[in-house]
Amino acid sequence: MESIKIKKITSVWIITVLLLFVASIVLGILMRLNQGEVISQSPITFYSNMTTHGLTMIGIWFVAGMAAVNYLMQRYVKTSYTANVFALVLTVVGVVLFWASTFVGKFHAAWTFLYPLPFKDMGSETWATILFLISLTVFGIGWLIWSVSLMAQILKKYSISQSFAWQHLTKNPTVETPPFILITMVTLVGVIACLITAVVLLVLFYAEYFSGGSFVNDALLMKNLTYFFGHTIANEMLYLGLAVIYELFAEVSGRPKWKTTWYVALAWNLSLVFILTAFFHHLYMDFVQPEGLQIVGQLASYLASLPAAGVTVFSIFIAVYRTKIKWSLTNLLFFMGIAGWVIGGLGAVIDSTISNNIVLHNTLWVPAHFHTYNAMGNVLFSLGFFYWFSTQFTAYFHNKKFTNSILALLLIGGTGFLLAFYVGGAESIPRRYSTYPAELSVGVNLATIGAVFATIYLIAILMFFFNITKRCLKILSSTS
Repeated sequence: MESIKIKKITSVWIITVLLLFVASIVLGILMRLNQGEVISQSPITFYSNMTTHGLTMIGIWFVAGMAAVNYLMQRYVKTSYTANVFALVLTVVGVVLFWASTFVGKFHAAWTFLYPLPFKDMGSETWATILFLISLTVFGIGWLIWSVSLMAQILKKYSISQSFAWQHLTKNPTVETPPFILITMVTLVGVIACLITAVVLLVLFYAEYFSGGSFVNDALLMKNLTYFFGHTIANEMLYLGLAVIYELFAEVSGRPKWKTTWYVALAWNLSLVFILTAFFHHLYMDFVQPEGLQIVGQLASYLASLPAAGVTVFSIFIAVYRTKIKWSLTNLLFFMGIAGWVIGGLGAVIDSTISNNIVLHNTLWVPAHFHTYNAMGNVLFSLGFFYWFSTQFTAYFHNKKFTNSILALLLIGGTGFLLAFYVGGAESIPRRYSTYPAELSVGVNLATIGAVFATIYLIAILMFFFNITKRCLKILSSTS
């Protein structure tokens, strides 16, 4: 009975994520068309769409990774179905409240909602700010309970040292910690830390909102809290996808299951430290920030990309180099996603270098690198899982034409869409502009090109959506 329930709720998660993904892509295309002067949106509409697009994308790919990890964790420990359902319900409620705040209330302070922007009277309804904060609270409660539940289940079977695979740092460990458990545990620590930070941040927002002006927050503290939450959760969702790859890549490729070695254990434990301190690179321009924290941010930004990426790329390379494996849409999406993650990571490292950051950070280079490791990285991780999951319980016939079409459209659409951002960044086109002045006419042309290629990417996602949704609906209607 439990297996039927987990299959069905995972199917609901997949359909929900894909529906919201399609809607969010459309919003992104509309934004680029507006920047390309193909359509005309008011600034409030543009920034409301930007806010909706950004936070929805971060949220859906976080829960997509969580749903995949929750499903695969059943192989090792029993997870809480109640916590899963609770998170799903609160995610849906949160989306409704959040979209009401942006589409109806015209809240448009961006997904980063940097203080004090949410409190500024910029044309939104007076109730939109508090509804936005309530929506974040709803998200946070559901996701925090779900994350704590998953960690608690791991710790019922594995001790703290075993869950972090510390015994693998010595020779001949007596207990084997699967890579999936190690990576999930490392990721959940980061997720829980950033969600607790979000709680503190929201309490401070509420305190000022309801104080009637008698309480005013410190802007630098609020920015640190915001970026610790936002940057961390955006990166931890990538690690959820990597946990899935460590669990499934060898399996779907017909290769021996990956094991935890000393260098895998060391790499992921180091990643836990680096990813929690890399967010300081968002505050380089805040000159009142203590200089030591800026140095930490510089070092962590470099080091965060080395252990996990190095070990993962090495593992993937060894798995496919001069080896006959069974290629399918699942492991091809994983493989392409790893490439996108690495390329986007390199773009992030370039930007996080202080001397480069001065030039690049408020340009289109920033959406270039994070769209790379999301749209062509983490998204492909989750799509690979979705496809694998949907073929486990429904009649499946390998369709080479469908596979080739999906991959070609994703590669062509994604590459063209991203290049428009990278070239814009290299040309110093600013990010977040709803329209470009005459002096930045190259930005107009690049935006139009980006919208065209994003539409090609959307076609691939729609093909994927109809294929996977059809299978998931069959799972929902089945009795076994």
